[in-house]
Order: sequence, then structure tokens, then C-alpha cells
Amino acid sequence: MKSYHADERGYYGEFGGAFIPEMLYPNCEELRQNYLNIMAEPSFQEEFHQLLKDYVGRPTPLYLAKRLSEKYHTKIYLKREDLCHTGAHKVNNTIGQILMAKKLGKNRIIAETGAGQHGVATATVCALMGIQCVVYMGEIDIARQAPNVARMKMLGAEVRPATSGSKTLKDATNEAIRDWINNPVDTHYIIGSVVGPHPYPDMVARFQSVISEEIKQQLKAIEGRENPDYVVACVGGGSNAAGIFYHYLDVPEVGIIAVEAAGKGIDSGESAATSALGKVGIIHGSKTLLMQTQDGQITEPYSISAGLDYPGVGPMHAHLYASGRGEFISITDEDAMQAGLELSKLEGIIPAIETSHALAIFEERKFNPDDVVVVNLSGRGDKDLQNYIDYFKL
Repeated sequence: MKSYHADERGYYGEFGGAFIPEMLYPNCEELRQNYLNIMAEPSFQEEFHQLLKDYVGRPTPLYLAKRLSEKYHTKIYLKREDLCHTGAHKVNNTIGQILMAKKLGKNRIIAETGAGQHGVATATVCALMGIQCVVYMGEIDIARQAPNVARMKMLGAEVRPATSGSKTLKDATNEAIRDWINNPVDTHYIIGSVVGPHPYPDMVARFQSVISEEIKQQLKAIEGRENPDYVVACVGGGSNAAGIFYHYLDVPEVGIIAVEAAGKGIDSGESAATSALGKVGIIHGSKTLLMQTQDGQITEPYSISAGLDYPGVGPMHAHLYASGRGEFISITDEDAMQAGLELSKLEGIIPAIETSHALAIFEERKFNPDDVVVVNLSGRGDKDLQNYIDYFKL
């Protein structure tokens, strides 16, 4: 049977792998040789799940959004990752990776962040474990996500600005990789999404798969069946999407819908819709779909949401798109912002702008009245209040 999971070489179809400079080989190889064995250890699993329960607050609720469902004439469930400690799904992965780093004997952590949620989640687990933490963040993102920068500093992390290129997530990732090359022995790099060289996309997806694992149990209790008709998530690099898709990847009767940021429109020149605009290329150690010029230079993505303006997409998602297993929809800034406001008014939940993109599909795409559609509510909107205020003149 064809599987949409990574193979042992870290490939999803033609995408994935580890395209890395020789200097990074020992770091990635140490991780690749150990990650599955470490994750399989009963003591690791026990500590991981204990922290998810007592520290993160899992399982997160699966909430039937009644008023939203009424409006769009279908059954819409929200997987409430916004209720996780730190306000997003990112902490599922950082808890897993900090435990991994400890098992590998590392005593310094580096990370990259765009919207700041992954940076906060990394700083949080480093504070929890008493481990030194350096977070790289683009200068532009530092300005537009000031509350998260303050949180990271309060948690004891050092935030280092990336001042090259577009001064956003791509450049922060470049800086973090540089740091890792220079500090291979004592440092573990916690990548925040299903991107980067193997084994990162697979490892991060496995840590996030707790999302779909819970949905199966919760739906069984509520609807009497484990499988929804559709799972929906926004995709930048794609870790929240990988988490909700994971246990349904090889279940063909469950539709997979990935929602990308169209920015000011797919053809506007200001977009981050990688599936529509990307060609096969290599970014940050992985072969995937990538927005690039004719001669292969990476083009600058744009989205109103700092968490979705990555010029590529994780190899799992590139494969879902190329194989036709996933349905990809692009949503503009305007439609995403309206969807965020709508959820706030209909359900009393203010979503992150990233998540608002996923919620916007109900205006675009019709579902049947008896369809069960589960949307990953990947983050809460506190960090985006200023964007909402500016946009809607609140």
C-alpha cells in the first residue's frame, strides 16, 4: 500500500531528504541514528506524555462550533490547540525535542522563529529544563511580534535579530543553521516546523501527531467514529497541519485540506501560496516546493501573518500536493482577517491570524450538511491583537 509518511531516508515521494553542507552532517546524522530509538523508549514516552498532560494541558478539547456550523450548513469541529500552554500547538514539538536534546547530552538550545510562537515555546521548555536558549528572529518579525519577543526574554532566552535578506523567518533559519555548524557538540537545534533536513520533518510530525491521535478518540466518543470527512489546517512550513493530518494520511476516505496564505492575491507578487507558485528546489536542507525566480533565486513571500510567510512548504505537504492526496486552497489577507473576526463574533474565540486562513475556506468551499469537518485551531489571537486593531480600526 502506498504511504504518505516519510520513508527511512526521509523522503515523501520525491520530496525531503537531507541536502546539507558537510559541516552539518555529524549533527544531523547523530539525530537520525537516535531519534526513533529514543522516542520508542518507554521512559521517554512516559515523560513526554506526562508533560503534555500536566504542563501543556492536553488533551485539548474538540469543540463543535454550533453557530459557525449553522452558518455554513455543515458540522464544524475545532481542535482547540489555542488552549495549549503558550497559546499554540508549537509546544507539543518543543517538549518532545527538549527531551530528545537531554537524551543526546546537549546543554544549549537554538531555534528560529517567525511569528514568535515557536520561539516562545522553545524558551518555555528551556526555562522548564534549565537549559541555555538562543532564538534567532528576523528584524521585521521582532518589530511586528513585540509581545512574543518580550515573553522570550522574560523566559530567559536571548533573542538574536537576523538582519540580512528580508529580515524574516528564512533569514532567521539561515542564522540558526550557521550557529549550529559552529557549535556541533553541545547544541541542539529545535526546528519549529516540518521543514529542514531529515530527520526533522518526520520527527516534528511525530511529536505533533498527538493532535490527530486525540481527535480519533474524541470523535469516537462524540460521533461514534474515529474518522472525520475532512481535516483542515493552515500551512506555512506546516507543523500544525502535519499534526492533524498524521493519523489520516493513509486513510483515503478522510479528505485533507491544506490552506495557504495568498497574501494580496496569488498573482499579486505579494503572496506565500507555495503550492500555486512554487517549483521543486532545495531550502534549508530539504528538497521541496519553493517560491523562486526563473534562475532559482528564492523569492520573498508575503502574508499578513508572520507564521505563514515562508517561501517553501514542508516535504510532507509538497508530496500531498503533488500526489493529489491533499486539496490546497489559498486565502487572501482580507478573507483571513474577516474569518478571524467572524469566529470571534460567532463563537467567542479570537484565533491567531494563521488559523484564520483555515477558517476562511467555508466561504470558498461548500461541504455537505452531514459532513464532519475538523479544523485545527492552531493558535490564539492574543499575539495578533495589534494586527487586528490596525486592520479593523478597532
